[in-house]
Amino acid sequence: MARRFRLRPISGDAGVASEAPNMIDRREFMRHSFNTAAGVITMASLGAIGFASLLMGQADADGGDSSVRFWVPTGAEDSAWYGDLHLEQMEFQSFVDAAATSTTGMAGASGVWSGLPVNVIYVPHDENSQTTLEENKPRFQFMDGYNESGAYVGSGYEVNEKPEYETLSIHDNMIIIFSRCPHLCCIPGWQLVANDFTSDQWSPGGGDAGGNKLFCICHSSRYDPTVIEKNRNRNRINGSEFDFIGVKRTGGPAPMGMPLIPFEVNGGIIEALDDFKDWYTFCE
Repeated sequence: MARRFRLRPISGDAGVASEAPNMIDRREFMRHSFNTAAGVITMASLGAIGFASLLMGQADADGGDSSVRFWVPTGAEDSAWYGDLHLEQMEFQSFVDAAATSTTGMAGASGVWSGLPVNVIYVPHDENSQTTLEENKPRFQFMDGYNESGAYVGSGYEVNEKPEYETLSIHDNMIIIFSRCPHLCCIPGWQLVANDFTSDQWSPGGGDAGGNKLFCICHSSRYDPTVIEKNRNRNRINGSEFDFIGVKRTGGPAPMGMPLIPFEVNGGIIEALDDFKDWYTFCE
């Protein structure tokens, strides 16, 4: 689909992290990643992992093809709206149907793409983007990002302004987030625990109040999936820095947000793209 770009002065250029060659068996990765009580993963249990090497070209029932598949964490079979869809391909209409039962019109699900943990979030952006900002009328918001030292990194508006981010432009009322917490590399989930941060409510402005936050059960880091910003992260092993477009960290010990994954809807099936796979290596 066509994208429109708005050009304005922007500070800074994106850096690129190198792709690591190390590999781990994908089934072992997912066993550690998802099949624990909290759906968490630690560096102590896995060591250095070449996440970029897990991407694409590994087609089997684990979601190794380009399609994104539902992942139902152990214990969430009866509570998650997608509880009976474990490892099924994600269909766009499933999110539309789930959103219709929500107070805010939002819906989200944990998933797996080529062995990598993701969260897919549906937001009624097209319906609400031309109305006045108000409670419980969510939309995607584009904000400035700052590094850990408070220096300006760039703007979320760059997804509409810079051709290199064309595939990240908002479409189909949806985003896909690579879900490794930049704090200790655990895996935040969508409404898998019940608290004030995960309740079905929304407040504008990208603050920590209100619900519909991605929540990391390890140490309570929170992320607003409706706020798109540019930020900077660092590979834990080699120290290389890279800029990325992602969602905003709103609270907890995480130093920054998590990156977006581009996607397309192909025949009703949600398929991720590997344009920015270097962004997903920060836990190595």
